[in-house]
Amino acid sequence: MNELEKISDDEIAARIDECPRLASLRSINKALFSLINAESTFSSQIAEVIRRDPTLTTRILKLVNSVFFGLGKPVTSVEEAILYLGIRQIRELALATPVIEDLALLNKHHLVHWTNMWSHSIGTAILTREILTIANIICEDEGDYIIGLLHNVGKLVMAFAFPEYFTSIVKESFDASTDVCECERNTLGWDHEQIGAYYLKQHRIPEFVHEAIKFHHRPSEAGEFKKFSAAIQLADYLIQSIGFTGLEKVKPVNTSDCFKLDSWPLLFGADQIESTFVMASLNHSLERLPGLLSRLI
Repeated sequence: MNELEKISDDEIAARIDECPRLASLRSINKALFSLINAESTFSSQIAEVIRRDPTLTTRILKLVNSVFFGLGKPVTSVEEAILYLGIRQIRELALATPVIEDLALLNKHHLVHWTNMWSHSIGTAILTREILTIANIICEDEGDYIIGLLHNVGKLVMAFAFPEYFTSIVKESFDASTDVCECERNTLGWDHEQIGAYYLKQHRIPEFVHEAIKFHHRPSEAGEFKKFSAAIQLADYLIQSIGFTGLEKVKPVNTSDCFKLDSWPLLFGADQIESTFVMASLNHSLERLPGLLSRLI
């Protein structure tokens, strides 16, 4: 790796402050979510809100026609697509779409395949939500999905604000994700956890979001938010185990080794019988994710 001089904390913060601000992070489709979460809502009302967002409409129609390709004729109605996909899938698409569109503004690099990052991030978001649900941990305002979706936002910020450092790091190969963080700290001074947490805090994102992300590779250090960090760490590991490693070149991991992570006992304790049931549920989710992600991205 080429030798690059570390930047001071003040300079790092200043460069991050110059990154584009993301409107979608402050208020993600409020009108849509108020309808989705209402006790009595008609598909036509949800469809009307979706139609205002051409990117979301395109993704929904693309997904429904890919999943239900045997319908005989293409689905061209948003309302019909909602009936086929279900509210939960619509919610996940509505969360991911504006964030992806906004974060695309930070992409100044053609060195990496950004679709790999989005597949990894959306897969982590889906699994983070499922892990917290299994662990009976309640998270309001779609936070369980958002923390997974944004867990690597620091890498995008790094690519925008510190392009020479980012380029140097992504050319390397690593044994594990924690080695990536160590390399980032040794090269730049801050790792993507710290960069992402600072960036989100500057956007006035709720504390549990940026604090969970700040410690997602070391959840035991996250204080009162350690279970949220643990869910991200476990989801991040599991999505890697089925080949969605994100940006860096990291060695493959085995699903069975997730029990060795700090996150497992934090979330599920040490009971082997319970762990067996939890793992069976997670394996079921992992089986369907590759097909789903290939249609979402």
